[in-house]
Amino acid sequence: MQAEGTQSLYERLGGAYAIAVVVDDFIDRIMVDPRLNANPRVDEAHHRVSAQGFKYYVTEMVCWAAGGPQTYSGRSMVDTHRELLISGEEWDAFMDDFHQSLAKFNVPERESTELVAIVESTKDDIVSSAAAA
Repeated sequence: MQAEGTQSLYERLGGAYAIAVVVDDFIDRIMVDPRLNANPRVDEAHHRVSAQGFKYYVTEMVCWAAGGPQTYSGRSMVDTHRELLISGEEWDAFMDDFHQSLAKFNVPERESTELVAIVESTKDDIVSSAAAA
């Protein structure tokens, strides 16, 4: 048993089920966001990949990154996003959607800040320097 105050982010968020609820809402948002789907490569990917599979991998990744027992089994962020040519503006829209999902579920500020830092740590692997330059 961990001492109070030393719980992992995963534990503080309520575990896999609570994380999956927020991921479910977030993926639903980004799949239909016109700011993201204006990029034809992203739009095509959103129609090629099942939302359910996408939600599974994102939930698995967030649980792992937050200190849960899961192991992320998907492809790397570089491999997954390289061909999509995602721009900085599209990243900003993606992060806006993420903040909306966190707010919808009243994720506390400390945990929201930690989750945003985790997601932001993937930016360099996702945003393309070749995007609409």
